[in-house]
Amino acid sequence: MAFINENYLKLQAGYLFPEIGRRVEAFAKTHPSTGKRIIRCGIGDVTEPLPAAAIAAMHRAVDELGRRETFRGYPPPTGYEFLRNAIVKTDFADFGLKIEADEIFVSDGSKGDCGAILDILGAPGSNRIGITDPVYPVYVDTNVMAGHTGPVNNAGAYEGLTYLPCTAENGFVPAVPKEKLEVVYLCYPNNPTGAMINRDQLTAWVKYALANDAIILYDVAYQAYIKDPGKDLPRSIYEFDGARRCAVEFHSFSKDGGFTGVRCGYTVVPKELNGTTRGGEKMPLHGLWTRRWSTKSNGVSYPVQRAAEALYSPEGRKQIKGLIDHYMGNAKILREGCQSMGLEVYGGVNAPYVWVACPDGLSSWVMFDRMLEQANVVITPGSGFGSQGEGYFRISAFNSRENVEEVVQRLKALTLQPA
Repeated sequence: MAFINENYLKLQAGYLFPEIGRRVEAFAKTHPSTGKRIIRCGIGDVTEPLPAAAIAAMHRAVDELGRRETFRGYPPPTGYEFLRNAIVKTDFADFGLKIEADEIFVSDGSKGDCGAILDILGAPGSNRIGITDPVYPVYVDTNVMAGHTGPVNNAGAYEGLTYLPCTAENGFVPAVPKEKLEVVYLCYPNNPTGAMINRDQLTAWVKYALANDAIILYDVAYQAYIKDPGKDLPRSIYEFDGARRCAVEFHSFSKDGGFTGVRCGYTVVPKELNGTTRGGEKMPLHGLWTRRWSTKSNGVSYPVQRAAEALYSPEGRKQIKGLIDHYMGNAKILREGCQSMGLEVYGGVNAPYVWVACPDGLSSWVMFDRMLEQANVVITPGSGFGSQGEGYFRISAFNSRENVEEVVQRLKALTLQPA
């Protein structure tokens, strides 16, 4: 008899985005002749072609694999040196930050790493875990799968997790808690709210982590969208004294280089970062993460890593800027369009997401249904990101300019009053 991992049975009905897909598919089947095509602004998937520099690099890499003298087999499990060195120089050294190449772990994206990091972070019940609310659902669901939570309660919260409220009043940045936590997830620029943490706020979190011997799991998948980094808006947690001793940082090429379908990202695990054994012994996480990758991964393919390296070339940087300018132009149109309707709007300045308060009396899922049925536009209901997301919805700026302009026109024809 083969037993199952019963932690999976604690998961709520479905991961948010498949549930949205199910509802959209059902609507399309029952409304085949609305006369309007469905425009999807829910999931944060890119729409524009890959940068030319990345495409050219992949072609060259494939040609190398076609010749015996330049053929390559298994890649290094933690990444080729050419990519790790490019990352160190452009993402860190050029900003005066000390990160070494062997502290970079190349992977197929930050989403997988956010879950995989739990492999080296203690047995169920050993860590008190803090998550923001609203939150990127992967942080919650992977902890449920790993057995780090109890069942979900009537309010939709999991026992064993500490929820850190992010509201309009605190700018969607949680205050450091009074209680002691061992692991804290932070994501800025934020998904889903589009908010950005400032220097004083992140300083407070680093000090909290150091004082409580905690680890911050810092997700910067949308780092490239930060406006004017280096002033009041930090682009990396490693800009702060002591962060190398308390933080893991997750990076992605999905949203800046358009690699959602190519799959590549990286995680930084500094050598000074320690965890603690049950016996109280301090143990570097760097060696454990290295062993985890050596055992569970054959690495990211050579053509993909060459494509990622090309994003750091002068041509690649220019092409990335063009992509970001396009998506942030979309965000501006969506933001201003919603504001013109009298809606409360957040985000869309340092992130490609616009976070909108539902009109009084409408819940997140009612707003989802109304947008789908009246405008044939797919958004993401805020309640899918946690209890504090109720009363909001997220619009993704990842789309064509034509679609975004059409979405704004359709929104203006919506009936926003409660039924």
